Amino acid sequence: MAPQHEVVIIGAGFGGMGAAIGLKELGIEDLLILDRESDLGGTWHVNHYPGLAVDIASVTYSYSFEPNPFWSRVFAPGAELKKYAEHVADKYDLRRHMRFDATVHGARWDEDARNWVIEVGDTELITARYLLTATGFLSQPNLPDIPGIDSFAGAILHSAEWDSTADLSGHTVAIIGTGATGVQLIPQLARKVAALTVFQRTPIWVVPKIDFAIPAAVQTLFAKVPAVQRAARWANTAFLEAMMVTAVLHYRQAGFLNKIATAAARTHLFAQIRDRSLRAKLVPQYSFGCKRPTFSNTYYPTFNKPHVRLETTPIERIEPGGIVTADGARTQVDTLVLATGFDIWDTNFPALDVIGRDGRNLGQWWRDNRFQAYQGMSIPYFPNYLTLAGPYAYSGMSYFDTIESQMKHLRRLFGELRRRDAHTFEVTEMANTEFLDKVTGLLGDSVFYRGSCAGSRSYYFNQHGEAALLRPTPTRSAYREQNSFPIDSYSYR
Repeated sequence: MAPQHEVVIIGAGFGGMGAAIGLKELGIEDLLILDRESDLGGTWHVNHYPGLAVDIASVTYSYSFEPNPFWSRVFAPGAELKKYAEHVADKYDLRRHMRFDATVHGARWDEDARNWVIEVGDTELITARYLLTATGFLSQPNLPDIPGIDSFAGAILHSAEWDSTADLSGHTVAIIGTGATGVQLIPQLARKVAALTVFQRTPIWVVPKIDFAIPAAVQTLFAKVPAVQRAARWANTAFLEAMMVTAVLHYRQAGFLNKIATAAARTHLFAQIRDRSLRAKLVPQYSFGCKRPTFSNTYYPTFNKPHVRLETTPIERIEPGGIVTADGARTQVDTLVLATGFDIWDTNFPALDVIGRDGRNLGQWWRDNRFQAYQGMSIPYFPNYLTLAGPYAYSGMSYFDTIESQMKHLRRLFGELRRRDAHTFEVTEMANTEFLDKVTGLLGDSVFYRGSCAGSRSYYFNQHGEAALLRPTPTRSAYREQNSFPIDSYSYR
């Protein structure tokens, strides 16, 4: 029997929408986009905690083919990203392909029928010739395994499941986590609560944030002369490429850039925290880039406030009314905020059970062997399947660089299928192995292996100790390779 749909895409965020746009450009209209949430936008629909904003300038954090000239700030607030996602869905006629509140539990390849069987909800099965997972890198919240957390008597708020009705005015609050989310959230909490204790396990490198409201005249100029906005995008991308990508991935060749970035972060800290003992607690003891750095002008000054306290002693347990650290000290709190990030390697790669040829379970195979995907997208034994955020996929600093480079791969692959009048593709084991050897070899020059990353507790590293998230090539190279990979990297039927 023919499958119900030509393509099923799991995830209605920017990755899934980008894939759908690319497929529609090829004339493929039989698309179904499934998402477990109630609306589109992915992380920008799910997340709405106070202070949420992009951590990459908005001119770069957007589709290059669909610029938005009306960002209110250089670093747009999260609500604007949500509106931008809605605009893209409307302009490219994607809503009619979307189905929400559809939780996908798993998918398996049916070799006889040569299609995918997708399990939705408790009982529904949907068949598709091609399956694309676009669940992103950060879709499964990480809940800390701290003894006694279930016994806490007060409210617990997770940054990824924020209760917008919660009023923390006058509360005594503790927040666990000082990653990129914590950096945005902590200054906002400090403005409202009576007392705030920040429990820090690992400090983060923070650099100055050049952020300001974009004047209406500039917005008008961007709208009337798109080339000006493209130039702004190019300039910002080039800066990020040099200071945040080259300095990390090409640490051996461009170590001086890493030192410049480190010096900028240290100077930023010194200018905003003058108390020597407090400053010492906030200085990371790992090389710049081992853990994703972030931008902020308000994070460090928050610790100068009298009602804010930084606690670096490890947490031993949580009690109904407070938190006890390893030294026996007890902090009384009535509200607990979790900014503990996302579980990438245990539950996000992949975010559902994917069973390929010969019963191979993708998640189990990755964890038993090594995380790998040809061009960050396809895996042997998984015909007609692409992951849009796989191992070694992330290019540049903006997620949109990854999305758009993978759109090129998608168009090239499906174009070849059409040229050959074929219906099934599968990457060869040789192509996959060669790509894995290439990227792991290049990563040998990165800060992950040449720098000092011990103690960084970075989500870049998986269970095998490999930094298998970032693609270790310049962004322009990723675009070029995704648009010109050897056609015979795949077998076709």
